[in-house]
Parts: sequence; structure tokens; C-alpha cells
Amino acid sequence: MSKPETFYDVFRQRGVTRRDFLGFCAVTATMLGLGPKGVATVAHAMETKPRIPVLWLHGLECTCCSESFLRSGHPMASEIVTSMISLDYDDTIMAAAGDQAEEIVHDIIRDYRGAYILAVEGNIPLAHDGMACIVGGRSFRQQFDEAAKHAKAIIAWGTCASSGCVQAARPNPTQATPVHKLVSHVPVINVPGCPPIAEVMTGVLSYILTYDRLPELDNQRRPKMFYSQRVHDKCYRRAHFDAGQFVEAWDDEGARQGWCLYKMGCRGPTTYNACASMGWNEGVSFPIKSGHGCIGCSEEGYFDRGPFYERLPDMQQWGVESNADKVAVAGAAALGGAIAVQSAATLVKRVLTGKRSKDAAMKSGEGTSEENNS
Repeated sequence: MSKPETFYDVFRQRGVTRRDFLGFCAVTATMLGLGPKGVATVAHAMETKPRIPVLWLHGLECTCCSESFLRSGHPMASEIVTSMISLDYDDTIMAAAGDQAEEIVHDIIRDYRGAYILAVEGNIPLAHDGMACIVGGRSFRQQFDEAAKHAKAIIAWGTCASSGCVQAARPNPTQATPVHKLVSHVPVINVPGCPPIAEVMTGVLSYILTYDRLPELDNQRRPKMFYSQRVHDKCYRRAHFDAGQFVEAWDDEGARQGWCLYKMGCRGPTTYNACASMGWNEGVSFPIKSGHGCIGCSEEGYFDRGPFYERLPDMQQWGVESNADKVAVAGAAALGGAIAVQSAATLVKRVLTGKRSKDAAMKSGEGTSEENNS
């Protein structure tokens, strides 16, 4: 087996200058939030660490995660695939087919045992002895078990792989099962979303390459760097929620004014994702900005928590149990109190101003009388 190429080796082969290489490292470090020293850290990793072999398997899914990944802008998916990782198998975008393609999987498992990453898009159907998603005469359960056995780590792309998604919704006739429930000996990182944000996907791969470890995960195995805050926390409509200003019906005046969509079923207050801070299509927009409430697609069992257009019954707000009605009342009370305070302040100001004017006039009159008497 020849010495594995580094990211920088591939860059040089493609005629990329040192300056452009460092520019790419700067973009990657910024996207990962690594701070001033991040560029040097990323550059060192790219120059010294070999490209990571990746097997990308597809189970029960719709391929929306791959579609999202291919649209990443920072860094671009093409740079990830052709330079940072060695994407040796992905039936969606690879040129190989048939026996040649299947042989690649066996070669990677044999030559890079314990050193390759298994990326899984979709879940594993267990009904009917797992005889579904058959490729080369083998079920997806068989393909998954073989590839997972010797992987360094597994990335579960999307909500299908992370928690089951619509396929696992009640009554789940295919017995669709998320990745982490079938693995115990290999670390699993969940990157949920239907699909995940493109830059979140490339960011996870960039982090693993740079630090040779998985990012810090929450209790649902999601990377905290992208899933530590609720959509509600960063939503540009949050001020309207705090003020008790809600859309009550589609296309009402509140909708035209861009008010909060909570009463229309928005799951932003209970959904952890980077949509509001990173946006989609290189930051152009996200569902709430487009006028549709968040459906909570990065949360476990979200498809069984409908209907999507009925508001959440309650939520945690400011450390106490609250709901939209209480927030609206509090907002109105606060607004009324503010108006009362402002009115009182204005009245006091007028009284004081009038008193000062009267005093000044009296003093002015007294001075004139004294002058006349003299």
C-alpha cells in the first residue's frame, strides 16, 4: 500500500498556489470558529495528515443529504471530496459501477481497518429479515454490519440515519432503525436534519480531519458546535415573540409584518439546530425567514409530533413554564406599563418645565421693578 496523500499534496498536484491554500485554510478555520490561531492549526493538519478514506453508504432514505452536501459553499463539497477526504465509495456520485464498485468497499475495509470513516445516509430496515435496499445480492443490513465492524467512526447523515425520520414514524412497518441502535463498539456522530445544512456536513468532516477526533457531542450524539442552541434563540423574529406579537392566520397583517410564527406551529423553541445562525444556500435564507415555521426536523421523533400547524402546548421560557398567551399578556402589560411610565414622565417634565418658566418670569419681573424704583 503506497503512502497516503495529504490534503496539501493534492492541492499542489492541482496547481493551487500556497497563497490560495492558506486562503482555503482561513475560510475553513473561520467556519469552524477556531479563532486567530485556527488558520495555522488547519494548515498544519492539511500538510501533515493523510486524507481520510470514507465509505458513504445509502440505506432507507431519499438522498436529500447528498443533495445538500453537494451544495456546500464554505468549504465547497468539491474541495472536500477531491482533496480533504478520499471518498472511495458513494453510489450517488462515483463513476465506478457493478463488481468494480463493490470491490472498492472490500479493499478499503481490508487495507484501512480501523482507519476509515463510515458515512451512512438513511436508516436500516429490519423487517422481513432485513431484506431491503439490496445491492449486489446483499441487504443493506449486511452491507452496514460489514462496513461498521472495522470503521474508525460512523457519521449518521440526516434524521433518517440519526433517529429514523418519516420511515420510523408510527407504525413503522419496515422497522426502520437508526444507526446508533445497531452499533456499540464504534463511536457514532449524529448530524440530523432533513436534510442537514450543507456547511454543517462539510464542517464536521473538516473538524475530524483537523483534530483527528470527533467534535464534542450532546446527549443525542450531535456536535455541540452546530446543535447547542435552539432555532428560537437566534431567530430574527424572536423580538416579536418577546413582545407578544404573533401571526394568527396565514397572510394576516402579522404575517406581512414578519411577526413570530409560534402560534402557527413553529417548533423553533424546542429545536436545536444552526438554521437561524448559518442559514441555507450559503446563508441566503432558512424556513422561518421564508415565512414557514420550523417543523423540528433535527429532533428525535419529530414526524410523530404533528400536526405541524398546531402550536406547541407549552414551553420553557425564562426558566418558568410559559406559553404564547402568557407571553402575549406579559408583553401587553409591559407595553402598557412602558406607556404609563412614559406618560407620567412626560407629565412630570411638563410640570417641572412650567414651574421653572414661572419662577424665571417672576424673577425677571422682580428685577425690573427694582430697577424702575431705583
